Amino acid sequence: MAYDLHSTKTQGTTATAEVQTVHASNRTQVTYDYVSLRVPMPDGSTLTRERLSLPHGIVPALKGRETLQVRVMSGGSRSIVVTEAINSTPVVDTQIRIAGINGLMSFGAALLFGIVIWFWNRSLRRDGDPAERGLTEADPNHPARQVVR
Repeated sequence: MAYDLHSTKTQGTTATAEVQTVHASNRTQVTYDYVSLRVPMPDGSTLTRERLSLPHGIVPALKGRETLQVRVMSGGSRSIVVTEAINSTPVVDTQIRIAGINGLMSFGAALLFGIVIWFWNRSLRRDGDPAERGLTEADPNHPARQVVR
């Protein structure tokens, strides 16, 4: 996603989009905030994008705006990116950062999971299955065998 956003930002056609609607939820746990845009293209056609999802922290700053600076690339999975600056940072740069950070966190979680699995498998190879270690018969005093009345 970060690559798609970046390629649309760098290779897309600059245009001015008319803001149709801006939706910002008041609940931060429901982060489906979006804008609907209509972009008049240089060739005379009009591109309409309904519900373009944006990060929750960005959408309130877009309320009240009638137009936004965008870049458009036909045929891309991210055909429209908002290049309007909010606090001197373009919206698309914030989206690229968020996508990159999410990718790094996913990679870190996968790496940590892989390390844990490797250590678990090494433990099984060295010491055997912990469920079968050192037990010859069931323990009659085990708490799971006691009857509570």
